[in-house]
Amino acid sequence: MIPNTENSKKYFQCPLTNAMNVIGGKWKIVILGHLLKKEKRFGELKKSIQGVTQKMLTQQLRELEKDGIVHREIYKEIPPKVEYSLTDFGKSLEPIINQLWSFGEEVIENKTKV
Repeated sequence: MIPNTENSKKYFQCPLTNAMNVIGGKWKIVILGHLLKKEKRFGELKKSIQGVTQKMLTQQLRELEKDGIVHREIYKEIPPKVEYSLTDFGKSLEPIINQLWSFGEEVIENKTKV
């Protein structure tokens, strides 16, 4: 636990730290990339994100929802239907995600040159 000092207050006020607390982790940015294209049901996300477990996907979606990035819509029908989409706040990440995509392509290109 970080002690309650002036330095710890600055740590929590750091914009990069706060941003990474929201979108950091192994799966969050991948989830956001898929939801940028269109809203998806849980099963669709699970199928499109190779290697993510059901438990981890559930956890990451809940955290993104809690942070106001993802909206969870529950439809009252049988069988039950739940869709995930980006909120307007979540959509504001689009240029960042696109930049990360471009950077990732450059990393792949540079690795093939070595």
